[in-house]
Amino acid sequence: MNSTSVSLTDRTGLPDALRALVVAYPRNGWEENPAYSRLIRFWLDRHMMFRQILDHLDKDTESALDGNQNPDSYKRRLSQLGGRLINELHGHHQIEDMHYFPTMALLDQRTAMGFDILDKDHQLLDERLSDLADTANGVLRFNGAKAGFVDTVAAMKDRLNAFRPMLNRHLIDEEELVVPVLLKYDPPQFR
Repeated sequence: MNSTSVSLTDRTGLPDALRALVVAYPRNGWEENPAYSRLIRFWLDRHMMFRQILDHLDKDTESALDGNQNPDSYKRRLSQLGGRLINELHGHHQIEDMHYFPTMALLDQRTAMGFDILDKDHQLLDERLSDLADTANGVLRFNGAKAGFVDTVAAMKDRLNAFRPMLNRHLIDEEELVVPVLLKYDPPQFR
């Protein structure tokens, strides 16, 4: 792992030059900052929701692999939670890429490269979401023997295991870039 790499698959954090604002506005003081807005709270809550959906998908998948959840029940939950994760993330990325990131990059030129990195992350994450959806659809369509079902669920587990750290790295980096920009500049359009 390389903390100076900007690739989502390799990095362990944003480059130091992009961390200047999070040093000035550390995470443990965000909620006490007078500029902490309902939008910031809503946005962080959305990130938490993505993490929680992944947690539920992971637990359900482990339960199905262990034989503690019947296939029909697992499929229902996978369809509901997987569909929600994919749809919500796609919508979240579109709003950020089209509205939030361009405006925030103008507020502090030092962060412009960071928003480009996050935009590239979205492209890669969307590709991985497509793989996740394809694998989930394979599980949902499966009507064969139990051993084959376990194999399709195991493939789902592999996809979740690959996706989770990438999404988490992206969310942390995004939070540590976006929230400090909003706290420092307190733009009226984002209150």
